[in-house]
Amino acid sequence: MSRVIIKNCTTYDPELIKSPLESGIELLGGWDSFVSPGMRVLLKVNLIGPKASDTAAVTHSEFVRALTHILKERGCIVWIGDSSGGSIAGIAPTTQSMVVSGLAKMAREEGAIIKNFDKEGVMEVTPASGRFDRMYLARPMFDADFVINLPKLKTHSAGIYTGAVKNLFGCIPGLRKAEYHRLAPDPKDLGETIADIHQATRVGLHIMDGITAMQGEGPTAGEVYHAGKILISTDPLALDTVAAAMLGMEVEDVPILVSARERHLGESDLENIEIDGDYDSPPLLRGFKYPRRFRSSKRGNHAVLVRLIDFLKTRPRINPRLCKGCNMCVESCPVQAIDRESKKIDYNSCIECMCCHELCLHKAVDLRRDNPIADIFTRLYRGKYR
Repeated sequence: MSRVIIKNCTTYDPELIKSPLESGIELLGGWDSFVSPGMRVLLKVNLIGPKASDTAAVTHSEFVRALTHILKERGCIVWIGDSSGGSIAGIAPTTQSMVVSGLAKMAREEGAIIKNFDKEGVMEVTPASGRFDRMYLARPMFDADFVINLPKLKTHSAGIYTGAVKNLFGCIPGLRKAEYHRLAPDPKDLGETIADIHQATRVGLHIMDGITAMQGEGPTAGEVYHAGKILISTDPLALDTVAAAMLGMEVEDVPILVSARERHLGESDLENIEIDGDYDSPPLLRGFKYPRRFRSSKRGNHAVLVRLIDFLKTRPRINPRLCKGCNMCVESCPVQAIDRESKKIDYNSCIECMCCHELCLHKAVDLRRDNPIADIFTRLYRGKYR
């Protein structure tokens, strides 16, 4: 039976984060079950783009600092790595993201080593799904003695929810990620690719930064929600199953998790997941806002779910009042559907991957509905079940 530890934590003071981390790991057998002195431990963070830690778009630098303290106290060599999404002037902004997030400064202060996945070389692997002949993944994932996945608790405008399973997409270096989005535009198909990454790598532990979460139109353009939780597990799918339940969602609502379940990445049945720590069942995060592609509301003990059909579909549009002309959206589009000058989107080419919305540095990509009746329907629904 898979176990998920949920610990309360409402602060990013690293000294106060260490206590719930230590007690949570103890429930899984203690640190000696995972690491030993001299080991190279890679902390695979969520560093989607050049976002500050307090935006809830990235794994918080002080959360990573707390883990770095713990591991260095145990004599480990700490690596911190990821590859950001998107492109600015043809280059992935990972270096800039390390600076803006505070991770670069924190690593210097704590003696940790930054591993920019765009610069560290790759390993060729054969995907288990057979969807591609080969994949190229960041070499530090294979050179490390132990890998800890540090996802952020967030919503996702296209994939509904993103967490431990999705976070390994950052193992694809640089601009290669756009190519995989192009080849797998549907979130469930993308989930197959992410399952391939999980099966090709060796991740021993998953620790979710849910002290603050992102709600609404995540994973970058949403709002901060103070969730006050840390989730720990050796099973990424079990962790995401519990985290999704905390948001009022089920695995069936998240296409990437459906793919993970079909590929047997872990446990997805709450009845088969032991929850320990400060809770024995998933605590509901009340008032949490969902992406427009998903609406959920509680009536008694039953969830009323509305999945948006075609007339409710939202499309990305560039807001000229907010656009700064950085062209992140243009260069990050997997199918080159955005005009560089006008920023108009060719919807005949658009695959609705939402990369433009996800990666915009200035929240200048709005999600709008073409059908005015859809907006009326949505307002009525929200008013009825508020």
